[in-house]
Amino acid sequence: MTATPSDAKHSPHQLRIELKMLDESIAAPRYALPGDAGADLSTTVDVSLAPGERQLVPTGVAMAIPEGFAGFIHPRSGLAVRAGLSVVNAPGTIDAGYRGEIKVPLINLDPSETIHLARGERIAQLVLQPVYQAEFIVVDELPDSVRMDSGFGSTGGFVPGS
Repeated sequence: MTATPSDAKHSPHQLRIELKMLDESIAAPRYALPGDAGADLSTTVDVSLAPGERQLVPTGVAMAIPEGFAGFIHPRSGLAVRAGLSVVNAPGTIDAGYRGEIKVPLINLDPSETIHLARGERIAQLVLQPVYQAEFIVVDELPDSVRMDSGFGSTGGFVPGS
């Protein structure tokens, strides 16, 4: 069971999010299918991205994410595979206190083709998740673990210095 703040308006499977539509002609974030984790976000402008180009793209939406939660912006898998479109800082983080327009930093990872996106087209997906703030405690020694300080490739598949 997931722990959630007691003051957030939610059920175990739904979180109430207040939206401000900054562009009334763009669709509000929406889930394409029941059970989807990500709600689609759309662009308010026509966008063309040359190979390797990135651009901050407005969605026409601002929202109030309750404290104890955050929004994470992920690429849409179909556009990623089909066109090489991704989110520069995937996943992008929307903190609970942010009330400005959600903008998505898109990048064209295709080596040769320009990507054209039309106003109103779905460009990314928003996943809402509970988050915890840590109490950081400085200690002289950390407790032992099976992994200890083994890092990149410690379970196979990476050879340092290659």
